[in-house]
Amino acid sequence: MRYFLTLAYNGTSFHGWQRQPNATSVQQALEEALTTLLRKPIAITGAGRTDTGVHAKEMMAHFEGDLSLEEEENLPYLLNRFLKEEIVIYRLDKVKADAHARFDATVRTYEYHLGFQKNPFKQQLYYYFHQPVSVEKMNEAAKILLEYEDFEAFAKTHSDVKTFLCNVTRADWESTAEGAIFTITANRFLRNMVRAIVGTLLEIGTGKIEVVDMHKIIQSKNRGEAGFSVPAAGLYLTEIQYPKSIYL
Repeated sequence: MRYFLTLAYNGTSFHGWQRQPNATSVQQALEEALTTLLRKPIAITGAGRTDTGVHAKEMMAHFEGDLSLEEEENLPYLLNRFLKEEIVIYRLDKVKADAHARFDATVRTYEYHLGFQKNPFKQQLYYYFHQPVSVEKMNEAAKILLEYEDFEAFAKTHSDVKTFLCNVTRADWESTAEGAIFTITANRFLRNMVRAIVGTLLEIGTGKIEVVDMHKIIQSKNRGEAGFSVPAAGLYLTEIQYPKSIYL
């Protein structure tokens, strides 16, 4: 039987999602917990890879298991007892045998949290940006993203990908009491794409470049033309959507 786990984690103390040879990852922590609790080797596949320090308010992962009804009911509770406080398991769902946490995902949403006030209690949960910015200009530039599909200009250099095409359906900033939150939704994302987009928008917001320059940057398909990559701490994977047909 194949299962989907719905979870969340604070990525501060992890070296990303994917298992690493000499570093702690979220995938490793989950696989070790599942293997211990189910008393047999368990491998999991995540909906994507988050980098070191990136957080997830919602992450999905699938694994194979032969669980009894009692084990299915108790597994989320037992995992939460076993795992470190930085990871929480929300739900366990049965899915079809060919359901895939990564390839069946149709929509993904990220948030980037920006702080205009220094806060020592949130230093690993947001990016403190001390320069004045125009959220209005950043929103104007963000709308331009919806006009394009090729985002090579924001992709990590030498990325091993077959296509740079992404269908972005939402990109906007919302002011908060402490700063601003950028939300972006697409069917898929390139590695480092969101952090490079946010860095570019901040350069527009501070007046370093103009709103219309976003067109030139995207059309250049050159990472060197885009802005800096903002720190990982402010980035959150917040939602992943799947067709209802994959669930049992």
